[in-house]
Amino acid sequence: MDNRRFDKLSKRLRREVGTAIADYAMIEAGDRVMVCLSGGKDSYTLLEVLMRLREKAPVPFELAAVHLDQKQPGYDPTVLPTYLGALDIEYHIIEQDTYSIVTDRVPANKTMCGLCSRLRRGILYRFAREHGFTKIALGHHRDDIVETLFLNMFFGSKLKTMPPRLAADDGYNTVIRPLAYSRESDIAEFAQLMAFPIMPCNLCGSQENLQRQRIKSMLHEWEREQPGRVENVFRSLSNIVPSHLLDRSLHDFVGGDGRAPSDAGEDAEAVEVGEAVQGAAEGVGTAPAPSAVGPDIAVQDPTTFAVKNVPDASASHALPMPGRAVSADQQDDQARRRAWYGLGAPS
Repeated sequence: MDNRRFDKLSKRLRREVGTAIADYAMIEAGDRVMVCLSGGKDSYTLLEVLMRLREKAPVPFELAAVHLDQKQPGYDPTVLPTYLGALDIEYHIIEQDTYSIVTDRVPANKTMCGLCSRLRRGILYRFAREHGFTKIALGHHRDDIVETLFLNMFFGSKLKTMPPRLAADDGYNTVIRPLAYSRESDIAEFAQLMAFPIMPCNLCGSQENLQRQRIKSMLHEWEREQPGRVENVFRSLSNIVPSHLLDRSLHDFVGGDGRAPSDAGEDAEAVEVGEAVQGAAEGVGTAPAPSAVGPDIAVQDPTTFAVKNVPDASASHALPMPGRAVSADQQDDQARRRAWYGLGAPS
């Protein structure tokens, strides 16, 4: 194992998880957190990082791992008890034969994930209520959130995704996603270095034509063409301008003076960039220098834009700001973040 690489990756994940917890108040004093452990790389990583953060967390909280044995063929019931038994943590194994229900009700050529996830969610929610858990921690990461955004747009005509914190429909449970700021590639590498005993899913893993896999492939191609694009899509989710969308329930387009607020500077810049590209395409004049069309866009070719001043996600992996921290409040947010990922206590 490359110890330097492992240490760097571990610290990055702790920083990202700690920041997400602080930004969305995912874990509070006295919480009893149930980590849903599927046996995959994401949930293993989540449990490991939360265990490390709990050692120096600014608030006391309990942590327990809960796994649902769905009675899938080839399932080894000894793997997780052996792994969890070696950890200093409370754990539970729930046994429910959801596999038979799913395979009986869903045709062989149809996606099983919908019914499977609903059954699993109902079982876990009930277990959380019965055992006094106040938070349910799931292993969804940044890439899952972006993929879900496009799935909802492409196939549901909705602009929504997985939020980092969500009050469940049952009125009792609160779902949290502490890996919301973390990239799947980092999680996969961490899981490999940790040598977690991965347990494949024989339902989802056997259906290669799932729409999510197609979205994942699309995003991978985007990232290959222009590194940082997926990070920018993710950042946009915490930088929303309702007045520049079309949802009348979020913005009153008619009331007041009837105009949506806009930034004249942004509009002028957009016009200037458009004129520059059109002129270059027609061979009229020359494309302006980058400084002439704003700090973030440089016209290099009549048909393409090169994004500038965007941090390289693979290098710096700068974290998105949730949008609610402004002016003096930013210092308080930074203090809460540092307290969670172990670089100091809040003042």
